[in-house]
Amino acid sequence: MLRLTWVQPEDLIGHELRQAAQDGRDATRIERRWVAAGGHLAPDRAGASPEPASLELRQLAQQLLDELAQLPSPLAAAEPPMFQARPVLDDKPFGRLPEPDLRSETDRQSETDRLHAAWLGRAIGCVLGKPVEKLPLDGIRAIARSTGNWPLNTWFTERNLNQRIAAAYPWNRRSRPTSLAENIDGMPEDDDLNYPLLGLMLLQRHGHDFTTGDVAKLWLDELPAGRTFTAERIAYRNLLDGLEPPHTATHRNPFREWIGAQIRADIFGWTNPGDPAKAAELAHRDGVLTHTANGVYGEMFVAAAIAHAAGPAPTTIHETLATALAHIPPGSRYAQAIRFGVETAQAEPTGTPAGFEQVVDALHARYAHDHHWVHVLPNAALLAAALTHSDGEFTGTICRAVSGGWDTDSNGATAGSIAGLLAGSPEALGERWTAPLKNRLATTVGGFDGIGFDELARLTLEARA
Repeated sequence: MLRLTWVQPEDLIGHELRQAAQDGRDATRIERRWVAAGGHLAPDRAGASPEPASLELRQLAQQLLDELAQLPSPLAAAEPPMFQARPVLDDKPFGRLPEPDLRSETDRQSETDRLHAAWLGRAIGCVLGKPVEKLPLDGIRAIARSTGNWPLNTWFTERNLNQRIAAAYPWNRRSRPTSLAENIDGMPEDDDLNYPLLGLMLLQRHGHDFTTGDVAKLWLDELPAGRTFTAERIAYRNLLDGLEPPHTATHRNPFREWIGAQIRADIFGWTNPGDPAKAAELAHRDGVLTHTANGVYGEMFVAAAIAHAAGPAPTTIHETLATALAHIPPGSRYAQAIRFGVETAQAEPTGTPAGFEQVVDALHARYAHDHHWVHVLPNAALLAAALTHSDGEFTGTICRAVSGGWDTDSNGATAGSIAGLLAGSPEALGERWTAPLKNRLATTVGGFDGIGFDELARLTLEARA
């Protein structure tokens, strides 16, 4: 029997019960009814139960999902509803670049180089994390140590990998053929790159005045449903069922505070250099199609960080993180996660890999028990910690982000994008990272398959407001 993951009610309710607990909503009575009826709770590393549910159990799951949606959250005041959340600073540009036609050819080339490094950085970090996606932290560490790559400093490989460790911690099945040191041949398709492509297409078609409805229509036109996961797949289903934003994000969607929106942020930062408030506004408009509260704040935060890092004024990663933090609700759990990541990283010696294991252990002690590995909060804390502990240096940043586990390819991608911008040029990233990608990106997003990262940089520059 066909098992459609991430959409079946009996697979969603366990995740919604977990989200309710994180929100402080009392779902004890509902959980007891579900378990008594034979329902399962949320798995840690899978999207679906092993057996199809009966019609009666599926109907009960639908009923209970709707009941869960009615439970009030005591955190609502600190985490405003998605359609009310806005950047908390005014929208005055911060050192914004002049209009493209007012810049010299040298300036334009410099900006193109920075965008080229950002696209490459996103791709490199993504590929670095792909083979160990879904593996537990102990597995990542064991593999890296077995191959002489710990602290993590280069691509994963299975050369000289102890076979006992290989059997205990198998590579991500889909990624192994395209993301190990011995077989990388261009950038393989991944949703962490598909979404920036879709965002670029969105700006090409609608400019910076796009609506959330424009995002929805673009997805239906250009994004294959099978390339969506978690909250994006739920929103896609809701669109096909006739729902409109923001209800696409809220209707039976337990993944609405997971990482999906955060990985769509980059294009809004890249195209609003020096204007983090505007970048956060566009990210909010995109994010509410699929996410709420902390899920949306994640996209706003990353967009604001990238816009700040892309500005003309010299900056540090620490200034960038502080600026981005000012563009999300300060009492939200997302803001708390960023602050915890930064503070935990600062408590250990920074600038070298030594000590980052202790940082990661502290993050996992705080988040691993109660949060799925794709939830936005633990990954946000890890992203902030990796950037802080490495001082934004490219190799240190992506390796720390990936070595910390959880959503390894997404964290590597976002960390690489920000650190790539700060590095300033493809050459600054290092040939050992850039050469295997061969300036070639594979994708099913129409018109972009096989495109070079240099061309993407040029198109991104053209899409700036």
